[in-house]
Amino acid sequence: MSTLVFLFLSFLFLQRPLSTLSNSEGDALIAFRNGISDPTNALESWDPTLVTPCTWFHVTCDDNNNVVRLDLGLFNLSGTLAPQLGQLPHLKYLELFGNKLSGNIPQELGNLKSLTSMDLYNNQLEGNIPVSFGNLKSLRFLRVNNNKLAGIIPREVLNLNLQVFDFSNTNLRKPAVDDN
Repeated sequence: MSTLVFLFLSFLFLQRPLSTLSNSEGDALIAFRNGISDPTNALESWDPTLVTPCTWFHVTCDDNNNVVRLDLGLFNLSGTLAPQLGQLPHLKYLELFGNKLSGNIPQELGNLKSLTSMDLYNNQLEGNIPVSFGNLKSLRFLRVNNNKLAGIIPREVLNLNLQVFDFSNTNLRKPAVDDN
């Protein structure tokens, strides 16, 4: 009889969708955490062994346990933005303002199709705004001011239906009429 119970439980386990067996959103957030310094231990609750990151501090999930908000403003974080952050398909709010984040903005953030608000202001980010941000059709608020960003803002970004686009105190500029 125990063999029958074992076979039955094995069958039930194998019937679970693979998405319930993995934690891809948690993996993406851990990749981000691994690339930064966290002097205030804001990310101390981020335990990669948990089934979901929905219980982690500064992470908000919807009713389906999808990560929809990352609130890490003003935590003195330093390091770079992980391209894996682009693997959070339901993310609506990316709040990383007021830290010491540096390096380029990963083009993979252009995969965040549900994103409504991206606040990267008051960091030390360099480079340009990725052209891939033109894919962010839901984006309404983009604040990248007070960074070391430079270059021409992609037309694709300027063509978004942004309510707020703050790039003050950067070396970013709008394209001239004859810029491609």
